[in-house]
Amino acid sequence: MPRKHHDSEQQSRRPGPRPFWSGIIAFGLVSLPVSLYVATRSNKVSLRMVDEDGEPLARRYFCPNEERPLEPDEIVRGYEVEKDQFVVVSDDELDAIAPPKSQEIDLRRFVPADDIDPMYFERAYFLAPDKGATKPYRLLAKSMEDTGRAGIATCVIRGKEYLIAILSSHGILRAEILRFADELRTPDDVGPPEPKNPDAAAVKRIEQAIKSNSRKTLDTDKMADARAQRLLKRVDEKLKAGEDVIHEPEYVEDEEEAEGTEPVDLMAVLKASLEQENDGQRAPRRRAAKPKPGGGRSRKAGRSREELYEEAQKLDIPGRSKMTKDELARAIRHH
Repeated sequence: MPRKHHDSEQQSRRPGPRPFWSGIIAFGLVSLPVSLYVATRSNKVSLRMVDEDGEPLARRYFCPNEERPLEPDEIVRGYEVEKDQFVVVSDDELDAIAPPKSQEIDLRRFVPADDIDPMYFERAYFLAPDKGATKPYRLLAKSMEDTGRAGIATCVIRGKEYLIAILSSHGILRAEILRFADELRTPDDVGPPEPKNPDAAAVKRIEQAIKSNSRKTLDTDKMADARAQRLLKRVDEKLKAGEDVIHEPEYVEDEEEAEGTEPVDLMAVLKASLEQENDGQRAPRRRAAKPKPGGGRSRKAGRSREELYEEAQKLDIPGRSKMTKDELARAIRHH
C-alpha cells in the first residue's frame, strides 16, 4: 500500500494541545509556516485563598493612605527612579513603543548550539510544521542538527518582542525564549571565594564518591516534586476523613427549615465534583446564602485571560495588553 502524505499524518497526530502562536520562520529565500506549542506544563500544587465558608477570594489594589481599595480607572503605571519617586507612563505611551505586530520569526544568524549557556534559557516551546510544510521543516531540522547549529531569531508574541533560539533534536525543532544578557548575574555579583589549590587527598575522595554514584543516563522518574506529592496525600487523607473540608451550605429560609433539612452527603458531592473535572481541579462554586451587591460575582471571573483579552479588544479598552486577568475582568465590568 502507498504511504499516506506526511501532511495527513501531521493532522492526525494533533488531537491534543492547541498552538500557542502561529507564524512563519523566515531566513534567506525560505519561508516555513509553523505553530508554537508550549513544551512544558505546570503540575505545581497550589493552594487558593478562601474565606471560612470556602468562597475563593480576589486580590485588589489597596491604597494604604486612604485605606480603601482602588478602581481600575484610579490606577496608573509608574517607573520608580528613586525611592517613592515615580515617572508615570500612560497606556498610549506604552502602545506607541510596542513592537509592530508580526507573525514572522526573523531568523538572523546561526551559532554553535553548545555556545549558548543554559542560563539563558527561560521557556521552551515545540515548533511544529503547518500544512504543506513538513518537507522543508525536516530539511531544516536535519541540517541544523547535523551542523550542531542553533538559529537566533526575534519574534513578537502578544505585543512583546522576544529573543529566541531555535534548536533541533531528533528531527524536532524547539524554540527557547532567551533571557537578555543584562538579566544574568555573574559570579562576581555573588562573590564566591577565590580559587585555591585544594588538598589532593580530598579531591580524590570526592572523585571516588562521584564515580560510585554516577549513572549512564538521567533518571527522569526521580525528578518528582516530593513536597507536592506529600501535600496531595495529606489532602486526600483529610478529604476521605471529612476533616477540614469546606463546602457551600444549602440555602434555607430560616432556622426551623434548617433543622428539618436532611444532611448533605458531603463526600458524595465532592467526589462527583472531582469526577467532572478532567484536569483534577475543582471549579469554585457560588454561595447562594449570601447575595452580593451588584448581582453577585461576575461570570467573567471563571474565564481565561485570553478570553477576557478578546472581549477587551472588542470594547477597545485602553492598556488591555498590559493588564492582568483580574484587571481585565474589572475593566470589562466597569466599561
